[in-house]
Amino acid sequence: MKTKDQLIDDLLTLAFAEDVGDGDHTTLSTIPADEMGCQQLIIKEEGILAGVEIARKVFKKFDPELEMKVFIEDGAHVKPGDVAFEVTGKVRSLLQTERIMLNIMQRMSGIATTTARYQERLKGLKTKVLDTRKTTPGLRMLEKEAVKIGGGENHRIGLFDMILIKDNHVDFAGGIPQAVKAAKDYCKATGRNLKIELEVRNTDEILQALEAGVDRIMLDNFTPERTREAVKLINGRTEIESSGGITLDTLRDYGECGVDYISVGALTHSVKGLDMSFKAKRS
Repeated sequence: MKTKDQLIDDLLTLAFAEDVGDGDHTTLSTIPADEMGCQQLIIKEEGILAGVEIARKVFKKFDPELEMKVFIEDGAHVKPGDVAFEVTGKVRSLLQTERIMLNIMQRMSGIATTTARYQERLKGLKTKVLDTRKTTPGLRMLEKEAVKIGGGENHRIGLFDMILIKDNHVDFAGGIPQAVKAAKDYCKATGRNLKIELEVRNTDEILQALEAGVDRIMLDNFTPERTREAVKLINGRTEIESSGGITLDTLRDYGECGVDYISVGALTHSVKGLDMSFKAKRS
C-alpha cells in the first residue's frame, strides 16, 4: 500500500499533467528563460491557513531551485492583507506552479476554516468533530490533513484502517452478533489490529452492540433526545459517535448529550475555498 507522501506525490504528478501538459505556452512565449522574480501569497479573507507544507512540495517538485520563505504556518488564523509566504526563483516556474498551489491551498484552508468553526461550537465539551469519506476523489489525504489543521479529527482515512459495520453489512451478515464476530475473527486471522465500530438505529441494536463488544457505537440519525437516552444506556462502556444530518446549528445539542465524536460530511464535501492570491512582489 502506498504511503501518504507517495499518494500526495502521485496527486501532484497528475495535477501538473492536467494543467501544464506539454508546457505553459503563454509563459514560455512571453517570459525569458532566465528571468528571475518573487511572488507572495496574499490572504484576502479571514480564516485558518492550511496547505503551506503541501505548497512547499508543489514548488520543490516542479523546480527544486525555487526558494520559499514562510511567514505564517499551517493552522494560524489569517486575515485580509496577511502575506503567508513568498517564493523566489525563475518567473516561468512561479507562473506554472501558481494555479496548482492556489487550488490546493484555497481548498485546504476552506476546510480548515470550516472545521475550526464547527469545533468552536463544541468549546468546553469533550466532543470532537470528525470528518467522513465524503471527500474529493484523489484529494482525500489533503482534505483530511486540513481537517486536522482546523482542530478536528480524522474518522478513518479509507476502508482499510478501521472496520465500520453499517446496516447493509449487518443485513447481509445475518445480524449484529454475526457481523461483529466475523469482523473479530477476520482481524485475528489476518493479524490486523483494527477498531470495530457499529452503526445502530435503535435501542435494541445498542444492546446487541454492547453485548458483542465493539469499540465504538455510531448513533445513526438519532435526535438529541434519543441520543441523550443512548448515552445514558451505554454509560461509558464504549466510545459513542453521532452521525447523520447534523448541522452547525444542531451540533452543540448533540455534543451536550455527552457523545465522544460527531461526524460531519460537510467539512469536506461542500466547503468554500478561502480567498487568496499569488502576486508578484514589487521591489
